[in-house]
Amino acid sequence: VPVNRNKIVTQSHQATVKGQCWLRRKKKLNTTMNHLWVLLDLLHCFTAKLCKSPVRLILNESTTCNCRCQLKFSDSQKNQVTLWCLQHWEAFQYITEIFILVPALLGLKGNLEMTLASRLSTAVNVGKMDSPIEKWNLIIGNLALKQVQATVVGFLAAVAAVVLGWIPEGKFQMSHAVLLCSSSVATAFIASLLQGIIMVGVIVGSKKTGINPDNVATPIAASFGDLITLAILAWISQGLYKCLDSYPYVSSLVWAFFMCLTPLWIVISSKHPASRTLLYSGWEPVITAMVISSIGGLILDKTVSDPNLAGIVVYTPVINGIGGNLVAIQSSRISTHLHFHCAPGEVPDEAKGCYYPCRTFCGTGANHRSAQVLLFLVIPGHLLFLYIIHLMKSGHTTLTPIFMSVYLAAAMLQVLLLLCIADWMVHSMWRSGKDPDSFSIPYLTALGDFLGTALLALSFHFLWLIGDQDSDVGD
Repeated sequence: VPVNRNKIVTQSHQATVKGQCWLRRKKKLNTTMNHLWVLLDLLHCFTAKLCKSPVRLILNESTTCNCRCQLKFSDSQKNQVTLWCLQHWEAFQYITEIFILVPALLGLKGNLEMTLASRLSTAVNVGKMDSPIEKWNLIIGNLALKQVQATVVGFLAAVAAVVLGWIPEGKFQMSHAVLLCSSSVATAFIASLLQGIIMVGVIVGSKKTGINPDNVATPIAASFGDLITLAILAWISQGLYKCLDSYPYVSSLVWAFFMCLTPLWIVISSKHPASRTLLYSGWEPVITAMVISSIGGLILDKTVSDPNLAGIVVYTPVINGIGGNLVAIQSSRISTHLHFHCAPGEVPDEAKGCYYPCRTFCGTGANHRSAQVLLFLVIPGHLLFLYIIHLMKSGHTTLTPIFMSVYLAAAMLQVLLLLCIADWMVHSMWRSGKDPDSFSIPYLTALGDFLGTALLALSFHFLWLIGDQDSDVGD
């Protein structure tokens, strides 16, 4: 049979063209789906339900696993209610330095959970947890390392709270300092252990069901357990405060007990090669983030101490939580893009040279569009949160047009600054050979706490100066 070579060449060319068209459509579809996931992740959080009952609040936290965005943002709604209630407890009223601990402990919890989830998820994906013995060695070593970090950084956070509370006023009470140290160390230890066990269960369960743990564990780690941490801190602080007069030595015993367990965790973690390395090199981002968050806590403490500005305590977890989680999403996307398209130490051409803000938002790349989408969703999200707070009457400030305008301006400025900082920081870390997944998120979430609290405090001061003086709503 004679062969028509021209026909074969034509058919081959047509198949090649069809294949290229299909690849272009697939690439475009993948890009569109990625942005749809970002939209869904953020828009679902704005429909997360907030209940008044404390029991239903706790139950609602367990049901947020149904949606990744609820895992990231619904805690902000619960935290504003919890913190609003806690500010009226005796321990929080008479030892106001506890407010300095709140951002530091919540940031510590989030950073430790995210690093644990990242390490174990990577171990699952590369096959290091296929063997039962190797799996449990990794789990035990990482949990022991996490307890060491939680105990040490919890103690350092308490010391920072004592120092930052003493510097402005020049007053120092040893009993209050010991209570702060005991509450911080005990809260960090207990919350870290409980949430670490839950995180291990999620990752192991994801592996057994064939789900990629990167898609489940990281969103859970981003915001899971803030309500638990706040509740543990409140109960321990209130209990130790009640024992302060009759049994003053209880606080010292609690602190000594948890600190004495530290050598045991060090020995356990040092027996495993992976955790042994991090035992010496994994402190920089966690401690630095704790210091930055403590400064934000100092601002919150000083603002709450002013009766005219008491309403800030309700809105602080909301603005900090949303800002920190938005910048974490963008940081993760930029880091993933660099891992796929650039060798370590090399950055794209558009990221070379001096940084300027337009580089983050002006462009047609995937990271530019995601930054635009994230910035666009700030105002709708905060409007819904403000409406929920207004319905629950859990705030101290009436939602006047002036207040809403100033609040939304502060929220927009916070996210705008964070997205610019994330773009610059992730590329700088990649250029210097550091893994942004391990180093950038602690810094960015801590900066989110600091910027959110500072801008919110400035907003309340500005509102008070211009005559929008309303602090009795919701008492």
